[in-house]
Amino acid sequence: MNVSGTWKKGKELRGHPEERAVRGRLQEEAVMQLGAVFAGWCALLSSLTAGSGLLHQFSSPRPPPEQRLLGELGLTTAARPRARSLGGRRAPGSTAGDVCVCPPVLGTFAVLSLMTGSAVERLVPEPLGGNLSGIEREQLDAQRVGVAAALAFGSGALMLGMFALQLGVLSTFLSEPVVKALTSGAALHVLVSQLPSLLGLPLPRQIGCFALFKTLAAVLTALPRSSPAELTISALSLALLVPVKELNVRFRDKLPTPIPGEIVMVLLASVLCFTSSLDTRYNVQIVGLLPGGFPQPHLPSTAELPRILADLLPIALVTFAVSASLASIYADKYRYSIDSNQELFAHGVSNLISSLFSCFPNSATLATTSLLVDAGGNTQLAGLFSCIVVLSVLLWLGPFFYYLPKAVLACINISSMRQMFFQMQEIPQLWRISRMDFAVWMVTWVAVVILSVDLGLAIGVVFSMMTVVCRTQRVQCLALGLAEGTELYRPLRESLKLLKVPGLCILRYPSPLYFGTRGQFRRTLEWHLGLGEGGEEAPKMDGPPDRVAEPVRVVVLDCSGITFADAAGAREVVQLASRCRDAGIHLLLAQCNASVLGTLTEAGLLDRVTPEQLFVSVQDAAAHALERLEPTGPKTCTVWV
Repeated sequence: MNVSGTWKKGKELRGHPEERAVRGRLQEEAVMQLGAVFAGWCALLSSLTAGSGLLHQFSSPRPPPEQRLLGELGLTTAARPRARSLGGRRAPGSTAGDVCVCPPVLGTFAVLSLMTGSAVERLVPEPLGGNLSGIEREQLDAQRVGVAAALAFGSGALMLGMFALQLGVLSTFLSEPVVKALTSGAALHVLVSQLPSLLGLPLPRQIGCFALFKTLAAVLTALPRSSPAELTISALSLALLVPVKELNVRFRDKLPTPIPGEIVMVLLASVLCFTSSLDTRYNVQIVGLLPGGFPQPHLPSTAELPRILADLLPIALVTFAVSASLASIYADKYRYSIDSNQELFAHGVSNLISSLFSCFPNSATLATTSLLVDAGGNTQLAGLFSCIVVLSVLLWLGPFFYYLPKAVLACINISSMRQMFFQMQEIPQLWRISRMDFAVWMVTWVAVVILSVDLGLAIGVVFSMMTVVCRTQRVQCLALGLAEGTELYRPLRESLKLLKVPGLCILRYPSPLYFGTRGQFRRTLEWHLGLGEGGEEAPKMDGPPDRVAEPVRVVVLDCSGITFADAAGAREVVQLASRCRDAGIHLLLAQCNASVLGTLTEAGLLDRVTPEQLFVSVQDAAAHALERLEPTGPKTCTVWV
C-alpha cells in the first residue's frame, strides 16, 4: 500500500479541530507505526522459538476450540487501538504503541512507556517556547524516535547478553511477595495513567518519582474541566465491561463461548461517535488517523548508546522482572513450568528486532495478559490471530478505528487490571502466615506506588534479601536431650521428659554459618558452655537454660542444620575448638555435610581436633561422649574419617 495514499485518505475523512492540529505530527511519526506488523511477527517468532512462559499452553482444562477461537480473536480487536493509547504525545508517539501486540502478551506496558518517555524527555527535551517550524519539528521528532529506538536496541542487546550468561537465575530473587506487590503496584500506575483519558482531560504524562501522585493532583486540579460526554462514555463502558468479564469468569464452564465484551464495546462506541459526531460536537478525544504500511528497517544510531547507558539497565530489569513475575503468577495458576532464560531470550529478540523499525521498548503487559486469560485464549494461536488482525488493520481497517473514543480504550485497560488488584485480597492471609513476608509485600508495594516501578523493584528485592539475613540471625541454638526408650535426640524445650546427662551438652545450630551469623553463633555457644566473660550479657534463648551445677565436660555440636559455611564461619568453629581445648572441654562434631566439612578442614580444623572427633550421626557422637564420661569398657561407634 502506498503510504502517502494512506495519509491522503486520512485527510479525506471528516475532520475535527484536534485532527487538524495533530495530522502533521502523526505523519512524522508514521515510520514508527509502519514497522509494527513486522516487529510483531518477529516477536511472535521469538516467542515460538524461546517458549515464553506467558504463552505456555495451560495445563488446566481447556475450553472447546470454538470458545478459544472467539476468545483469542476477540482479544485482538481491542489490542491494536489499545496499544495506541499507551504511547507518548511525541516520539515515541501513540502510533508506536503497536510495537508488539503480536503476540498479545507482549506489547506496550504503561510503566515501561513512562520510563522510555522520561529518558526521551531528558535527552531530547521539548523546547520551552514550543514554536517550531515544520522542519525543526521533523528534526526534533526524528531525534526522539532515534533515542526511543536506541533504548529498545540497547535493552534487547542487554537481555540477550543476560541470556548468554544464563542470568535467568536472577528471577529466584523475586519472591512471591515481591512479585505480587510489584504487579499490584504497577497495575495501580496503569490505572492512574488512564484517568486523564477516562475523564477527557488532555493532561501531560508525569514521569519520575511520585509520578502517580503528580498525576492524581493534576487530575483533581483539572477535574472541573472534565468532559461530561467522555465521562458518560467511560461510565457506560465500565458498566458493560466489568459485569461481562465477571460473567465470563464465573460461568466459563457453562457458556458455549465467552461474551466478547471488548468487541461489542469497540463497535458500539465507534458507531455512536461517528453517527452522533461526538468528536466535533462535544470534543470527545478519539483515536484518529492510524497510518499504515511498511518501512525500511534500519539500525538505530549507535551514537545514542553512550547517553542512554544509565537507562538501559533499569528498563531491561523492569522488563525482565514484570515478565518473569507475570509468567510465574500464571504458571502457578495453571500448573506449568517456565524457563527464565527463555524469557530473557524471547524479550531480548523482540526488543532487538523491534528497534530496527523505530519501536520503543516492549515487555509483557499486565492488561493484555489479563485480557488474554479472560478472553479464553490459552495457546499460541492467539498470537497468530493477533498478527492477522493487526496486519489487516494496518493495511485496510485503520480508518474504521478513526472514531473510537480514547475513553473506551482506557476502560478496557482498567477493566483488565482487576485480576492484579484481586491479589490484594491475600494480604490478611499473608499477615497470618508470615509477618516477615507481609512486611516484604508492603514495603515493595509502597515503594512501587510512591517512587517508581524500577526503584520499587530494587527496594523490594533488597528488603527481601535483608529479611533472609535477619531470619538466619534470629535462629536459636537448640539443646538436645535423649527421648526415653529411643535413640532419638530432641530439643529439651519440647518436653520435660527428655534425658540430659550431667557433663554432656548436645547442641544443634540450625542455620548457615557465615559472616552474618558468626557473632550469634559465638555468643550462643559461649552461653551454653560457660566460656563467656563474667560481665557479658547472655543472649536471649528459647527454652530452659542448659547450665547445670556440674560443668560441661563434653559438647556435641550437631551440624546437620549448617547448610553451608564461609571462611568467617569456619574460622569461628576453629576458634571454638581451641577455646574448648583450653577449657578442658572435649568437642565432638556430628553430621557435617561434605561441603561444610571441606570448608572447616581447609580452615585448619584438623589442627585443633582429631578425625576421631568427627562423627556421622549424633547418636554415635553421644555414645562416644557417654563412654568418655562413664568408662565401662570399649564400645564401637562410627567416626567420620
